[in-house]
Amino acid sequence: MPNGHHSAQSAQYTANSPRRADATFRDLGHLQRLFPYLKRYAWPLTAVIFGFLLTRLFDAAVPLFLMHAVDSISEGNPSLLIPALGIIVTVICRYGVFVYARRLMRRIAIAVCYDLRKRLFTHVQRQGPAFFNKYPTGDIMSRAINDINLVRNVIAWGVVSIMTFLFSVSIAMVFMFYLSPALSLMVIWPLPIVAYVAFRMSRILFPYIREQMMAIGEVTSYVQENLNGIRTIQAMAQEEAEIKRFTEVSTKYADLVYRATKYRAIMNVIMPMMTTILPVIIIGYGGSLVLSDEISVGTFVAFFSYLLMLTGPVRMIGMSLSMLTMGAAGTARLCEIFDYEPEINDDLNAAVPDKIQGQLEIRDLTYTYPGASQKALTDISINIEPGETIAFLGRVGCGKSTILKSLVRLIDTPAGTVLLDGHDIRSYPLERLRKEITLILQDPFLFSDTLRLNVTYDDPSRQDRPIWAATDAASMSETIREFPLQLATIVGERGITLSGGQKQRATLARGLIRRAPVLAMDDCFSSVDTETEEEILSGLQNLRKGKTTLLISHRVSTVRHADRIFVIDEGRVVESGSHGELLRLGGYYADLEAVQSNQDQDRQRKVKLLHDLEDKQEAVVGGEG
Repeated sequence: MPNGHHSAQSAQYTANSPRRADATFRDLGHLQRLFPYLKRYAWPLTAVIFGFLLTRLFDAAVPLFLMHAVDSISEGNPSLLIPALGIIVTVICRYGVFVYARRLMRRIAIAVCYDLRKRLFTHVQRQGPAFFNKYPTGDIMSRAINDINLVRNVIAWGVVSIMTFLFSVSIAMVFMFYLSPALSLMVIWPLPIVAYVAFRMSRILFPYIREQMMAIGEVTSYVQENLNGIRTIQAMAQEEAEIKRFTEVSTKYADLVYRATKYRAIMNVIMPMMTTILPVIIIGYGGSLVLSDEISVGTFVAFFSYLLMLTGPVRMIGMSLSMLTMGAAGTARLCEIFDYEPEINDDLNAAVPDKIQGQLEIRDLTYTYPGASQKALTDISINIEPGETIAFLGRVGCGKSTILKSLVRLIDTPAGTVLLDGHDIRSYPLERLRKEITLILQDPFLFSDTLRLNVTYDDPSRQDRPIWAATDAASMSETIREFPLQLATIVGERGITLSGGQKQRATLARGLIRRAPVLAMDDCFSSVDTETEEEILSGLQNLRKGKTTLLISHRVSTVRHADRIFVIDEGRVVESGSHGELLRLGGYYADLEAVQSNQDQDRQRKVKLLHDLEDKQEAVVGGEG
């Protein structure tokens, strides 16, 4: 289970004092990657922008009504009806426009996140082994949930905050200069200082948020891996050790959350404090202008209202920048996935045959896994005619599975080394290649669904007849009929309700039902007893007549009926031929057959001995009776 990996990864996340980071403009620049998604909703977004602009204009109209009301009172000729009605109508209109624009902005945010999730899922589907080695499942889940939620918040709230800030400041400044240019000049000088402080503080906040999101990805990955291995943990009584490791990982995350939250709280305190000087300026300097009759009392009241309209968004700039920074960090992590190029891509310009016969050729194939020091395969050359049954046998890790993976491009082989019907497999579209060559992997995987949907995974619309034919060929039909719900039986997560042999046979049925021209089976009988294995192999001979079949096994009893057998050792073909030819050769295959035959004989003797003991015991019981 994960411990060293997670501990090493956790070490990079420390709750130290604030450190300087790269320029915020570059960090917040990640948000521009969202523009293509926002462009899809250009008209609704235009309506939102116009709505918020109109809302600010309605806000700006209220102080004017107040000014006229106060001035009429100070002049001894009160006229309050029209200002009062104007304020009521303005507030009602403002409320209606604001609610519409706010709801529309939230719908845009939801739509953008929907598009992002679709793109993320689609992009991940096309990735290869190197990608999943770099990005664990839990980390991808964290990005798909937590980071996209940050993007939704920055669109639904952050963009609104920025628009509110820009419209409020610009409209308020226009009306303030209209009412009193001198007082306006006294008010605006602190604003550049406020903006500079906000810039500097958000510069520090970005790495805090980024490390926090990396830490939650680590926690999610740890929990996902832990739950997948819960049976192993319980079987080895490691619950307390895993709880201790989880405490360490989650404590790291909690420390980073506390660090980021504390810094955001500091921002939210400092920014409002910096704007408290503005009301003091208006009261002092504005009051002197009123006393000298340079401005009226109504103008003073209106100016103060515009100041509140100006300072409100300024006070919230810390929170707005915090939200934008979190959204930028989430966007950066999503784009890291989007920018990861798939290891294997289609050649859209290549011409391939419409019908596949199943002829395979491997020419001098040499392959080394990325980061490995030794070659997995060296100079493999095999020619397989349509309808042949080919078996690969050898020690664990000798390269057998790599050969089968190369046929469906789970690994990307060099050009001209693997051919299907005389055409390089690199020229076939991946989707078609993997339909024509069915690979049944060594590790049987079943979805948490019914047996029917697992067997008919590639085409759930299939009728019962081909389903039962495939399960019959996999010696699984009798087992299914014993279940109360038969094909409607839910197999649980990863097929947990089935035994190892049952999972392998269900997976085999899922491959057989496709009737593909080429079937490749990677050690599909390791959890199946020899008697059931013989039944399956007999069924395969009838089902796969005229179709190419390749299989990997460690048992001589499994491969003996193949047309040709290739013995692989350290990535090379060391022996090849039929069962009889390899026995006469007297090499590795013959030695393995002798050892396994003796083991089979020993097992048969043991079964016979137990049977004889049972007969004797029954005879004794019968005699006593």
